[in-house]
Amino acid sequence: MSHASSPAKDVRWGALALLLLLLIPLFSPPQIVMDFVIRLCAMGLLATSLNMLVGYGGMVSFGHAMFFGSGAYAFALLLQKTGVSVPTAFLGTLVFCALLASLIGAICVRLRGIYFSFLTLAFQMLLHSIIITWTSLTGGDQGLTGGVPRPVFIGINLADPHHLYAFCCVVAVVSLLIMRMLMQSPFGFSLRMVRDQEDRAAFLGIHVWRVRWFAFILAGVFAGVGGILMSLFVSGAFPDFSYWTMSGEAVFMIMMGGVNVFVGPLVGSALLLTFNDVITRTTEYHGLALGVVVLVFVLFQGFGDPARLVMGQTGDAATQANIRRELYLDQPKWKQFLY
Repeated sequence: MSHASSPAKDVRWGALALLLLLLIPLFSPPQIVMDFVIRLCAMGLLATSLNMLVGYGGMVSFGHAMFFGSGAYAFALLLQKTGVSVPTAFLGTLVFCALLASLIGAICVRLRGIYFSFLTLAFQMLLHSIIITWTSLTGGDQGLTGGVPRPVFIGINLADPHHLYAFCCVVAVVSLLIMRMLMQSPFGFSLRMVRDQEDRAAFLGIHVWRVRWFAFILAGVFAGVGGILMSLFVSGAFPDFSYWTMSGEAVFMIMMGGVNVFVGPLVGSALLLTFNDVITRTTEYHGLALGVVVLVFVLFQGFGDPARLVMGQTGDAATQANIRRELYLDQPKWKQFLY
């Protein structure tokens, strides 16, 4: 009974969160507050979609931002070059990200562990180099400038800051609800079983490769949605959106918020964006200061155990014991520094 009512409960929480977000402009806050929420919507989708792979699938991707950048560029180019409506460009971007993720995922999910991680990083750098070199289409290292056309559709004018704010909030909340329901569905539980006991899952009839592949595609699509929101916010697209540092930020967000709670990456996104905004205004050594903050979160939130990072979440005792043995974590602390 409780399991059946879970989607309704999630919808109620999502509706409440959306209502609170939509009430913010009524209190006439500074534009910086609305801008922060829009950025949080985009980065929160990037981090939460990555956690579908890391937390629920045990697949640590170092190149997830390639779909974030692909979504931003595809959406902006469709509006700039073809003149289609916003909904058409939105759907076209989702299809493009799904196709891209299906092709890359079909190769990457066959690998495990660090091999999977670095292969995703390789594909991301390949895509980034294409963006940099294809100057006639993408604008090269200057990015896609000239603005993103925003034709009015069903009375929504995304050129209006308040309409853009409401649109981003609705898209983000709906996307998060869909991801939540997917992870609470039989597919989500199959993904967890593949993460924890791959051989047992295969013995029970679960197609391991297909489940991992579908998860990779879904994560890529929702990261693309985050890229769409960021493209609307900056009115363009830039190579940094698909660079490895953006993937690193998404990993940091997950580490700061935690992988064991669905909203953890969203909380981590808010924290990292806040720290980044505050630190860059107070010191020129913002990179060093931000690194110290992230390090403190890693050390004091129990995420520093590499076995938990590799497993995504708990996993079974035997598997974690093997991982700890491979990483020399079963040795005394002083001996671990020797390996």
